[in-house]
Amino acid sequence: MKAASAECCPPAKDGPDLRPVEGAQADEELADLAKAIGHPARVQILRILARTSGCVCGEIVEELPLAQSTVSQHLKVLKECGLIRGDVDGPRVCYCIEPRALRRLKALIGSL
Repeated sequence: MKAASAECCPPAKDGPDLRPVEGAQADEELADLAKAIGHPARVQILRILARTSGCVCGEIVEELPLAQSTVSQHLKVLKECGLIRGDVDGPRVCYCIEPRALRRLKALIGSL
């Protein structure tokens, strides 16, 4: 798989995430994130993006046994919950993992 330039997505926000991992708001956040990764195709997409430095455009469709429209719908779900970022690059959208959101998901799961 060929990655697009690393500049297609804005830089990730670094720094510690000081939000609590317990409580009603954290529970709702975890439930929303869990719902977003509640489909095997979305988990696969996250794995593809996590192992890629930079952004990925149309190559995601080539890696999954799904129609382009189905992959686009899964990407939309992941983007809406903040686990991935996307940037328009001409006629296509390039995606990358949102490291801070992935760390947050791991922290919330780790608090169970």
